[in-house]
Amino acid sequence: MKYDVIIIGAGPCGIFTALEMKKANSDTSILLLEKGNSIKKRICPKRKTGVCVGCKPCNITTGFAGAGAYSDGKLSLSPDVGGNLPQYLGYEETQRLINYVDDIYLQFGADETIYGVDKKEEIRNIRRKAINANLKLVECPIRHMGTEEGYNIYSRIQEYLEDLGVEMKFRNPVKDIIVDENNTIKGVIADKEYFSDKVVLAVGREGSDWLKDICTKHNILTTTGDVDIGVRVETRNEIMEELNNAMYESKLIYYSDTFDDKVRTFCSNPGGEVSTEYYEGNLAVVNGHSYKSEELKSDNTNFAILVTKHFTKPFNSPIEYGMHIAQLGNMLSGNKVLVQRYGDFKRGRRTTEERLMRNNIIPTLKDAVPGDLSLVLPYRILKSIDEMIIAHDQVTPGLASDETLLYGVEVKFYSNKVIVDNNFQTNIKGLYVGGDGAGLTRGLMQASVNGLVLANILINGK
Repeated sequence: MKYDVIIIGAGPCGIFTALEMKKANSDTSILLLEKGNSIKKRICPKRKTGVCVGCKPCNITTGFAGAGAYSDGKLSLSPDVGGNLPQYLGYEETQRLINYVDDIYLQFGADETIYGVDKKEEIRNIRRKAINANLKLVECPIRHMGTEEGYNIYSRIQEYLEDLGVEMKFRNPVKDIIVDENNTIKGVIADKEYFSDKVVLAVGREGSDWLKDICTKHNILTTTGDVDIGVRVETRNEIMEELNNAMYESKLIYYSDTFDDKVRTFCSNPGGEVSTEYYEGNLAVVNGHSYKSEELKSDNTNFAILVTKHFTKPFNSPIEYGMHIAQLGNMLSGNKVLVQRYGDFKRGRRTTEERLMRNNIIPTLKDAVPGDLSLVLPYRILKSIDEMIIAHDQVTPGLASDETLLYGVEVKFYSNKVIVDNNFQTNIKGLYVGGDGAGLTRGLMQASVNGLVLANILINGK
């Protein structure tokens, strides 16, 4: 059978490509191939037992809805956050499409509450303190689905796509794409060959390494992407209370005094938990999430501090660079996540079990291994993280406490950015890319919008 469209990857980008195409024409034949499980089979044993059993593929990072199904489920409702789509679509058009996609999430059960829009005086006060600390406050309305409710919302979306007749094959990773002598796409190779003149690569961050190999093999044009490396910070809710109450998720940007590197906060989870994600090769990296239910919330807030580096030629391996640093952390921790008290971090000494036990801040990642991040992260990144914590402390007094916890390593695996035309088509005719794995987006909302745009392009035959 030859399909009208083949979509590789069932994350938000792939989902919204299929959803919008079926909405426009119910007779469109769509095949969606995903290396992970369907949403109902995405069960992580560690959530109950506290012990990772090494599911292959990992149910946290792969499967229907991608890493979004087990994330904090935050929808950023501003074009300023979550990717580069305004560069391709324009700011106003990106905002219009965000509103359109947001309405779809609401139809499937997302909470109507929007954070960061109604407490203008509180936000003004936060901005004033941020300016005094040489920090830029990025205001972004947030819709919080929550870890458990996000899972339910995506479950409804999967059922809806099935009812629409989208053919979905799970645990069926794509091995290669089929390209003819005219540099035109003809299909893909998974458990067997599937054919289509239009293929969408929407593999997400987990598939960025695979996508890099595909680009190299088939001479798909790319440019060097950024590398985001840092730590996940955990502190008491009381320290972050002002920011949590006014904005839910605050986004602060700092340019380090020593190196002028961009440092940003990312993915804040009030009352949340620090978690571990496993990538190909059983590589453990740190992340965080937060439940919607008050009964499931913790006493802590966690968020990432990421240092962004853009390398120039001859460097062309951002994924390998990030993996190498994460592997150093895994080597020291027995393939787990390292945790270090900020007091030990700034004094250059390893955190011990004894010092960790006397903390007011109790780690929510129970199997994190006390250690020394200076043995893992390059000095430039360590210095930039330290400066960011000191600056952030002026906005949230107490963050620079000795007891604040730093977990490492947090790495965002962005592929070398795929070069596309105005229709998100690569230099191979009929081959389109979208989402986080292609280096175009960095979050649920813009990945979803990217899928919507791809659908409209394919519907119009471009």
